[in-house]
Amino acid sequence: MAPFLIQMCFKQRYVSKFISEIVRKDHNGAQNYLFNSKVCIECHCYHTTPVYLKRRKTKEEKKLLATTVIQKPKAKSTMPLIKVWPNMTVNELAQAASRSVSDVLQVIEYSGVRGFKQNSVIYDGNLLYAAVKKLGLKYVIVPRPDQVEKDEYEDVDVIKRPPPDPSVLIKRHPVVTVMGHVDHGKTTLLDSLRHTSVAAKEFGGITQHIGAFNVNLDTGERITFLDTPGHAAFRAMRERGANVTDIVILVVAADDGVMEQTIQSIKMAKEAKVPIVVAINKIDKPGADIERTQKMLAVQGILVEAFGGDVPSVNISALKGTNLRELVETVAVLAEVMELKGDPNGMVEGVILEVSTDISRGKLATALIQRGTLRKGCILVGGTAWAKVRGMIDHAGAPISEGKLSEAVQILGWRELPAAGDEFLEVESEKKAHSVIKCRQAQRMKMKAIEDLPEIEKRRMEHEKVYKENLLKKRALGKYVKIIHGLPQKESLPDDGIPKVSIILKADVLGSVEAILEALETYEDENRCHLDVIHYGIGPVSENDVEMAEVFNGMIYTFNINTPKNMQDLAEKSKVPIHSHNVIYKFIDDLKEEIRKKLPPTIVEDKLGEANVLQYFQITEKKKKVSVAGCRCTEGVLKKDAKYKILRNNEIVYEGTLTSMKHHKDEVNSIKTGLECGLRFHDPNVVVQPGDTIICYTTHEEPPSVNWDLGF
Repeated sequence: MAPFLIQMCFKQRYVSKFISEIVRKDHNGAQNYLFNSKVCIECHCYHTTPVYLKRRKTKEEKKLLATTVIQKPKAKSTMPLIKVWPNMTVNELAQAASRSVSDVLQVIEYSGVRGFKQNSVIYDGNLLYAAVKKLGLKYVIVPRPDQVEKDEYEDVDVIKRPPPDPSVLIKRHPVVTVMGHVDHGKTTLLDSLRHTSVAAKEFGGITQHIGAFNVNLDTGERITFLDTPGHAAFRAMRERGANVTDIVILVVAADDGVMEQTIQSIKMAKEAKVPIVVAINKIDKPGADIERTQKMLAVQGILVEAFGGDVPSVNISALKGTNLRELVETVAVLAEVMELKGDPNGMVEGVILEVSTDISRGKLATALIQRGTLRKGCILVGGTAWAKVRGMIDHAGAPISEGKLSEAVQILGWRELPAAGDEFLEVESEKKAHSVIKCRQAQRMKMKAIEDLPEIEKRRMEHEKVYKENLLKKRALGKYVKIIHGLPQKESLPDDGIPKVSIILKADVLGSVEAILEALETYEDENRCHLDVIHYGIGPVSENDVEMAEVFNGMIYTFNINTPKNMQDLAEKSKVPIHSHNVIYKFIDDLKEEIRKKLPPTIVEDKLGEANVLQYFQITEKKKKVSVAGCRCTEGVLKKDAKYKILRNNEIVYEGTLTSMKHHKDEVNSIKTGLECGLRFHDPNVVVQPGDTIICYTTHEEPPSVNWDLGF
């Protein structure tokens, strides 16, 4: 009902007193409005007026409002934003704020600070920020624009000293690297030169890592020889040998000639711009052909003196010692012509040839001294490792007091092992060494982060793709279906079903680890069996290695090291196999055998005979029509209990067995060449055609083979 006027009063002099209240309610039951009646003082009439009220909310509406948060939009600031930096001048602040210098000076004076001029520096940051606010601006702090960002570690890293003054240089003996193909006699040559037995100590006669020897020859010459492995798997180690040498002796067997590793050695020596002396070895063996070997070298760009070239060549027999003096004299003359000199003073510089660990001596690094003189107590930094030299030993294991120019020594005292091929430098203190290592680690992490950016972005996109796919699956299944790793609970995670061989590799030196890992990278049979190297390192087997192998259901392979008795017992208790080897090709053969055990046997077919289909017909047998192939055996023999294939246009249309083989009307077990027969197959729906070929065969299992060829 709409509000209405009961009686009009023209004087309208009311008293504020409620006569009655008429309450109206809406359809939800909430109070909507009421009527107030007032009495006129003079005429005593009353006048009714409506008073509208706010609608009262229901309980449901109150609950909904309690859970709803209404955010008011923030008012956008209209204050301009400027860039400021520490220690700004008044003039710079005026330019940044696009205001006059007098305005800036005025707001600074208003802040209670006097005496500032145009070029005065505002050192107080609070004063600077207050001045910006008083100018009606907002600020963001940035570095000074004209300041070049300086690398935090720019002055921390250590680098080689500048080239020395020629007046301080002294004559030094040469560093000679013996290179060539495997089993061409490199180690035997060194053995003969220093009258020791190195080759007998090498397992299988193959050098497994770089051997460094300081040799005093009978002629009075002192030479440091580096014996690099010739095997293809040790290519990286051979490259390091070529980059630290003065002269290369290229050993080539007269009976084999130039081989694959010989060509690689020639290429490395040329890239390093190192002179070559050719030693044609095994001239006393039957089948030796010196002239053919020289021609093969000429094809590779090594023109020896006998062919009118400038490369010295000596024909030797390392085993019998033939012409070794002539070879040494050739090397000595070449070194004399090169006038090799070095600086024996100041901080030591050199290169790490090889690293290893010893149970009694700890971490060892074989190093070549290239500048300065190494003594006990020197602080060395190599890569991200450092050492305080507590001792040095030569190749024979004898302690020495100092390491001189061009000498190879083993250094004791490394806190962490450097990498083979790293340069090492002497620093003045342990504090400096720690700073240098932190610097290099930070630089490596920075470089690695830059290198990993594309891969990180790629993985992020892959993750986003998988996430979206799983999200669609989840939405399709509904919110009440439990999802585990993006899949319904009843489904299992995808598995390729391919067997896996997991190994832990432990070796004597880092070079051996590198070479074996390089060999393992050539494995190409991943579609049948995965090869997973879960961990690798140098030194003996540890408890952590055994535990890791047990967790991953793997095995431990050791190379050139002995396993402690307590670790053998622990491995046996944990059922973790330990395979020990000293020769790389035996290592690979053993690993192939383990992979072979994981593979299913190979099914091989043995063909027994062959027949041609002459006619197809149906016969009635026990009131049923059966199909029969009339054939003639053209090759071998057909056997009833064997397996059969039907070929039509060189395509297999049926594989199976027989239910009947008849010659004329007799059931037989075999049919020889030239005889005719009727064949009824196990599948009654098989229909043959004249001209089809029928193959009779049996199958047997053979051990699987591993598709892995390393070239040896």
